[in-house]
Amino acid sequence: MEIINNGGTEDTPKVVLDKGNSIFEISGRSLPEDAAEFYEPIINWIEQYQKQPNPATNFMFKLEYFNTASSKLILDVLSSLEAIDGIKVIWYYHEDDEDMEEAGQEFSELVDVPFEFKTY
Repeated sequence: MEIINNGGTEDTPKVVLDKGNSIFEISGRSLPEDAAEFYEPIINWIEQYQKQPNPATNFMFKLEYFNTASSKLILDVLSSLEAIDGIKVIWYYHEDDEDMEEAGQEFSELVDVPFEFKTY
């Protein structure tokens, strides 16, 4: 599978989707001008990955901030993970960032994917 490795900018998160090295991560700030356009290739990649996933997949979210438009697309990403056996979402948040912890808790209640919460 093709690797997605977007470095991230001030307005877009870093995205690494690398099946061969078992790296699945979205990190940084997510406030792209067109959230649907930004997240479309990620969702498409996950849909391809669903066909032949690794035995275990830890999908990491290390978001510092995301806007309302991004939250809908993050939910779409999480929903697309539901079809993958052996999936676990690891939701990282700064120890003092209650909003990001709460956002992760809310997402975890909306999708049928196990979540693990970690501070950094």
